[in-house]
Amino acid sequence: MSAPAPILEVDDLAVTFATRAGDVEAVRGVSLRVAPGERLGIAGESGSGKTVSALAITGLLPPAARATGSVRFAGTDVGALRSPQRAALRGRHVGTILQDPLNALNPALTVGSQIVETLRRHLPLDRAAARRRAIELLGQVGIPEAARNVDEYPHRFSGGMRQRAMIAIALSVAPEVIVADEPTTALDVTVQAQILELLVGLCEERNTALLLITHDLGVLAGVAHRIAVMHEGRVVEEAAVDDLFERPAHAYTRSLLASIPRPDDAARPALDPGDAPLLEVQRLTKDFPIVRGSTIRRTVGAVRAVEDVSLTIAAGETLALVGESGCGKSTLARCILRLVASSSGGVRFDGHDVLACDRRALRRLRRDVQLVFQDPYGSLDPRMTVAQLVGEPLAVHGLGGDREARAARVRELLTMVGLGAEHASRHPHAFSGGQRQRIAIARALATEPKLLVLDEPVSALDTSTRAQILALLAELQQRLGVSYLLIAHDLALVRAVAHRVAVMYRGRIVELGACAQIFEAPAHLYTQALLSAVPIPDPRRERERRRIVFPIPESNDQEVV
Repeated sequence: MSAPAPILEVDDLAVTFATRAGDVEAVRGVSLRVAPGERLGIAGESGSGKTVSALAITGLLPPAARATGSVRFAGTDVGALRSPQRAALRGRHVGTILQDPLNALNPALTVGSQIVETLRRHLPLDRAAARRRAIELLGQVGIPEAARNVDEYPHRFSGGMRQRAMIAIALSVAPEVIVADEPTTALDVTVQAQILELLVGLCEERNTALLLITHDLGVLAGVAHRIAVMHEGRVVEEAAVDDLFERPAHAYTRSLLASIPRPDDAARPALDPGDAPLLEVQRLTKDFPIVRGSTIRRTVGAVRAVEDVSLTIAAGETLALVGESGCGKSTLARCILRLVASSSGGVRFDGHDVLACDRRALRRLRRDVQLVFQDPYGSLDPRMTVAQLVGEPLAVHGLGGDREARAARVRELLTMVGLGAEHASRHPHAFSGGQRQRIAIARALATEPKLLVLDEPVSALDTSTRAQILALLAELQQRLGVSYLLIAHDLALVRAVAHRVAVMYRGRIVELGACAQIFEAPAHLYTQALLSAVPIPDPRRERERRRIVFPIPESNDQEVV
């Protein structure tokens, strides 16, 4: 029996961007084939040309880009069509799921109205029929209470719900091809697993072809039939998923596979806690008031974000705080740092009562406790040079001596995090995401802190860059003896880094123990669910595994009256 004819054919695709410095080739000679019902994964790091290829295929390239080569859909040369015809084809026959649903969805329109708009543009439906269909679609993609949520605005949805809404829009007119560009990058591992299973199920049900773009090869193990690996604008390897994982031919593919954290990697042994912990949190609780009324404001209740949390961190120890978005991890960290006021409980750091510190004592405390944020793009002031960014904490706390001594300290810090002194005069926009996070770490280390609070420090980075940053943090800890509170949503990520793990669910610590204990014998059902959702970079094991479905809330909305 002959193989079905491809629904999508890309031949010798090249994309060039016109810049002030000259033309930049982003994509070079890419050729792909996707058959009906087939799932093709495109993998590679940021800058490899994945997204630009997807934009060229869907006809969404910016004006500064120039594309050559051919893209054919069901035998039709897309490049030969006029702009209105291309737009009609893109909307009716090729669905697109973008990486950031918050920016992709119109914030001024309800989710339902955006689905209705797509339906009425491409199908002969009146408004009432389109609305009924929108509610049905939201239900199919797993949005709870679809009849009510159809009238909600995007900002009222969680990240997972927004991505489900994007999938509903993409599938609304039953396209033959779906192009999904990093659809799960910013999501928790459990939500990621749900979204991938949803996409696979819908594609199988409708015989829809899927072009899934990601930087994480592990994500493709249980989803793709074939994988094309891109590097520097070219496809360097293409193979069936089993063959690529078992016998990768290209060195770049092997490096991507080596950077994926594996559930069976060796866990880091726990430390001896010593006589007294460096940080001690005692029964900490944080409530956020619910205020109603536009003119007369009144408090009608509270949202309990953190409830009765107790934990300790020893000198030189890494404690990973793991849980999904909305579980209270970042709120707990901000309470520990006194960036927000806790409602009850206690925090002691290095023998001092943090919650009783006056302003001067708190300033001294913050020399010893520094914070590294999740987003290296947003956490660094774009108007300041690297030297100014890294040197600012020294100036604020009166450290480092005179100007020359501080400049020498900045160079030392940059060298410590794997950057050169020549980077000091540049601004953040001149660096990659991984380099920016190294700058943020150098800035946090400037005051020689005893504790670093790392709030999702690698979630926005590529898999290989993520591994480099985690290795850097482990090396710095060994050299400097600094302690880490590492906040993450991915248990596999922390296995080789953390000494102990605290699992947080709905504001509470539901399990806390040595890293090996948590991974090898998880006691709580929620911990088991988190571990079952971690992608395994082995297609055969991934297809055979059973995921634990746990009633995980989309938001932490417990009310206290």
